[in-house]
This record gives sequence, C-alpha cells and structure tokens, in this order.
Amino acid sequence: MANPGEDVTEPEGGPVRHIPVLLAEVLDALDPAEGKLILDGTFGAGGYSSAILDAGAQVIGLDRDPTVIASGRVLVERYAGRLTLISSQFSDLAEHAPKDGLDGVVLDIGVSSMQIDEAERGFSFQRNGPLDMRMSRAGVSAADVVNRAKVGDLTRIFGFLGEEKHSGRIARAIEKRRATAPFTTTRELANLIETVSPRKAKDKIHPATRVFQALRIFVNDELGELAQALFAAERALKPGGRLVVVTFHSLEDRIVKQFFADRSGKVSGSRHLPMVEAKPATFETVGKSVVHATDAEAEINPRARSAKLRAGLRTHSAARTVDMSIFDLPDLASLATMGA
Repeated sequence: MANPGEDVTEPEGGPVRHIPVLLAEVLDALDPAEGKLILDGTFGAGGYSSAILDAGAQVIGLDRDPTVIASGRVLVERYAGRLTLISSQFSDLAEHAPKDGLDGVVLDIGVSSMQIDEAERGFSFQRNGPLDMRMSRAGVSAADVVNRAKVGDLTRIFGFLGEEKHSGRIARAIEKRRATAPFTTTRELANLIETVSPRKAKDKIHPATRVFQALRIFVNDELGELAQALFAAERALKPGGRLVVVTFHSLEDRIVKQFFADRSGKVSGSRHLPMVEAKPATFETVGKSVVHATDAEAEINPRARSAKLRAGLRTHSAARTVDMSIFDLPDLASLATMGA
C-alpha cells in the first residue's frame, strides 16, 4: 500500500505510481521470480505489485477500497493476465489463495496516500472534508464514533490507539461541543483539539495527529485486521512461502513481532516455572529480525523513518489455530460506540 510522503512518477498511459517504502528490502525478503504466485494484501497504488510482476511472478492484489480496485485496471491490462485484483479485506486472504498455496504474501500496513489526498474520504485534517475515514466506504464512520461514543470509550480509543497523553481532556471537550452541534468535518474536530491541546514550538506534529490516527485505526479495525491477516497467511502459504510485513506504528509492529515469536516456536518464561512443551514452528525468521530504512531513503522520504519490516519463511508444520490472546490487545471492538 502506498503511503503519504512517497515520491511518485507518472508512467505513460497509467495512474500515478507510488514508490513504496523499503521496496528493495521487501523484494529481497519476498524473493519473487517467474513461476511464483504472490499475494499483495494491500494493493494501494500497486507499487509493490508492479515490482513483483516486473520480477516475473504472478500477483493476486487485494484492497478493501473499491476505488483502488477500479483504478488498478490499467495495471491488470498492462501485465496481461499475471495480475488479478480482488476487492477484499486482507484478513480474508486465505479465501483467495489456491489450494496448493501461495509462494508469498506481502502486507504494507497503513493508510494509502491516495486516500489521504482525497478530502472527501476524511482521513486528513490537512484537507477539510467529511469526518469519514472508512477505507471500505461502509460501516461506522469517524463522525459516528466522535458524536455518539461514550467519553470513557473515546478516552480509551485515543489513549491506546493514538497514544495520546491528553485523551481524557480531548474526549470531555468533544462531549461538551457535540451537545451543541455534532461534528461533521475534519477541520471542526482538528480545531477543537488544537484549542484543548495547543501546539507548542517544540512539537513536531499537529495536536490532532494522534487522535486522527486513533480514529482511523478504530473505524477500520486495523489491528484486528492485521492479526487475522497473519493467521490467514499462515494457512495460505505453502512450505517455503514467505510472509513480509511492513509497519509504521508501534502497535502494528508489536503484533507482527509477537506473531513471529509465537509461530517460530520460541518459548519465554522463568527457569523457576515448569517446562512448557514448545509447539512445532510454523515460521522461521528471514534475514534480520527487523529491518529499517536506510538513512538515504529516510532522507528522501520522511515516512520511511518509522517503517519496520519483519519477514518469515513458512515451514512444513501445519497451521495452528487462531489465538488472539498472543497479542494481548484490549477488546476495543466491543466498545458501545453507538450508545452515548
């Protein structure tokens, strides 16, 4: 998936092509080649998929945003039968894999720069638009959450998903303001946050950044989707297949790290406790445990500074049962967002 701040070029006869973060490192970990079938679970602008196709592999591209699938038709024609695009959440990726399995899965976690650039999608306070943020254009919107969630729920969402220090103060200010008039635009919410938590000279980001991030992650259940996608990849990959994940947020990276630690058969615990029988490893680490962008890439693209890549090689062991407890995530999905 393309990300805000990436360099772009305009290919002849096609859409703007985004150059994804850590592209060379992703290709090295994924090892695409002729005869291989790779699933790109976050198609976006097709940056990873195009590079994988150029390496000779076939690609199944998924994206939950229907406008992304529509804009990708040009690439489908360009690669003449080697690219298949499907409108789907990446948590359902196993449903789109052949019975004999995939050779690779790549996931670039985050919001697409195309979505950021469209004011009507409501992802960014930099462009005034409706307070929406729904990647699939369906379900509960950010406006629904802001206008109807309980103050305690808003505080938890902003605090955990946005790591916002002033989550309670902002939630209470939202409650007071919405009693008079509901929030309908991104700028209305951003302006309120700025009055509650004004920007200081030393601050590198806008005061609304963390709240907007938290709302986007919550509205799209991004952490739950990522966790389910990792389990789905475990089921869909053939032995020797590779799972490559690029994250930009500490919560996302923690989920990927915990998944690979659990699935590689590593057992943690005290020497004073009884021995626990290790389960067969379903993944082995590919290369370094975590890969960061080079200084050169980070200089060109500031977005790359927070990027982390983790990769695993699928073993012959059978996929294990889904166990969300390994991630130790709060059950934010159960919050009464409609109950205020």
